[in-house]
Amino acid sequence: MCYYNGQKVTKAEFIRLKQLEKKLAKYDFLNRNTINGFDFGNSAVLVPVKDEKGNDDFELVEMEWGFIPDPLGWPFWETREQVFKGRYPHKDHRGNFVDGLNFLNAISEEILYKGKVYRQAALSRRCLFLSSGFYEWRHVFPRNKRTGEPRKTAVKYPYRIMLKDRNYFWLAGIWQQWDDASTGEVVNTASIVTTRANEVMAEIHNVKKRQPTMLSDDLAYEWVFGNLNEQDIQQIASWQMPYEELSYYTLAKDFLNSNDPLKKYHYHDLPPLDVPGGDLNEQQEGQLQLF
Repeated sequence: MCYYNGQKVTKAEFIRLKQLEKKLAKYDFLNRNTINGFDFGNSAVLVPVKDEKGNDDFELVEMEWGFIPDPLGWPFWETREQVFKGRYPHKDHRGNFVDGLNFLNAISEEILYKGKVYRQAALSRRCLFLSSGFYEWRHVFPRNKRTGEPRKTAVKYPYRIMLKDRNYFWLAGIWQQWDDASTGEVVNTASIVTTRANEVMAEIHNVKKRQPTMLSDDLAYEWVFGNLNEQDIQQIASWQMPYEELSYYTLAKDFLNSNDPLKKYHYHDLPPLDVPGGDLNEQQEGQLQLF
């Protein structure tokens, strides 16, 4: 899955991204190395619009990361109080413990299922999450020195994943406008689409074996501007960025609380990734450390 993302874009990059210097007034919301999805805060999202001549254009806006479904449908969240309670583990009206429903990620294989909370958004409200790198944890089970068997508790190693030679890229998303029945609050909420992990991501995110749907520029354009049928939507939502296009490295385990969260951290006890052609990122990192 994808619950941690980054949206750090330099001013020069943002000018190229939007091609309008006046939009730099909103630059502050593009200056975050790490965004924790479980905070349910705002993220930068690209949505399609029409310009004055009726041509395709886009706007970068802030949306709440954490899709809130239509209040008239399941799970029937009509107020902020219900949303807050429902997003976290809690006891239901029968006293039974239930998991929270955070709706941070939309599973691509299920996105168009009949009755699914994401279906209508996938059909008509597709968007793009901006990313300068997202974060996943690799689970490694060390062996017991006495028995030689893997331990039951994993050691978790954080990775930052990016695209090679790209300072930012796009993740497929969907969005929903939600109204609070008690206060009248209107908020736009969004979810990142995820797909099956490619060869590298299956080694990094090696428990759930998922990854966000990272899109090429052409597919990103089609996702938001294309006149897509259900088959087209399903194909793009499930698309895997080729593993050869990825760049990645390990971070300190406490990077989220660090003054320099993007700093590379080398673990001497971490086995290399078992990917086709070898773990090129780790080989290159090792060479860099020689200088």
